[in-house]
Amino acid sequence: MSLSVLSRKEKEKVIRRLLIQAPPGEFVNAFDDLCLLIRDEKLMHHQGECAGHQHCQKYSVPLCIDGNAVLLSHHNVLGDYRFFDYQSKLSFKFDLLQNQLKDIQSHGILRNETEYLRAVVLCALKLYVNDHFPSGNCNVLRKTVKSKEFLIACIEDHSYETGDYWNGLWKSKWIFQVNPFLTQVTGRIFVQAHFFRYVNLHVEISKDLKESLEVVNQAQLALNFARLVEEQENTFQAAVLEELQELSNEALRRILRRDLPVTRTLIDWQRILSDLNLVMYPKLGYVIYSRSVLCNWII
Repeated sequence: MSLSVLSRKEKEKVIRRLLIQAPPGEFVNAFDDLCLLIRDEKLMHHQGECAGHQHCQKYSVPLCIDGNAVLLSHHNVLGDYRFFDYQSKLSFKFDLLQNQLKDIQSHGILRNETEYLRAVVLCALKLYVNDHFPSGNCNVLRKTVKSKEFLIACIEDHSYETGDYWNGLWKSKWIFQVNPFLTQVTGRIFVQAHFFRYVNLHVEISKDLKESLEVVNQAQLALNFARLVEEQENTFQAAVLEELQELSNEALRRILRRDLPVTRTLIDWQRILSDLNLVMYPKLGYVIYSRSVLCNWII
């Protein structure tokens, strides 16, 4: 169906869905390509802003504010397309298309025991991230749900190598309630890769985890939490590498392409050539096959 016959609402829905599906690091490329098709600058700008806000939350897009890393997620959304940073105590809008902060405002926070614990956990998590990720980023956020305090730790690292035809993202999220004595940690590790040189291959791997942590004091809780994250992510990484090693080039070829039949009989090539109805062009020096026949022979 041509885009010209769609109503405005239908166009908005299609554009938003396509932009949200853009892999990590490729949102701007997808937006530029759609602009060439839609040719409606006002419509694309509005939908790009909406979809970009969701894209940032979905893939934990990292920013740098006052020298500190900030990961955007739905946990630090204030509404009206605004995010909040606990370190700088600022709220802001982020334009993903322009890679620019906008409408920056101060935003106060309640300094209590949970806030001090958040800062201690962030320090411990940074030590782990700096040791294990080439250019990783992490954040620890606070959330109050029905008078219960939660800490949300987010980790992100990526490598966007568009020139080499691949992009990759590693991110994880860990949530635990601020309880005395014992707390349960809920985690999710997510890896996504996109290869698009010879094939358009998307790889997504994720794992959900639940573990318990003993609560002694703030320092011990922070160290135990960082150690737990390290152990779980190391185990996950080892399992992923083991799976990928089994998927050798030969295995991938068998999965992605159709196998040829093995007949174990002598092939009469002369008869096959006559059946293909070859048309020879001696001056051009090549053979043209019937397209319908070729399609059946493509591996």
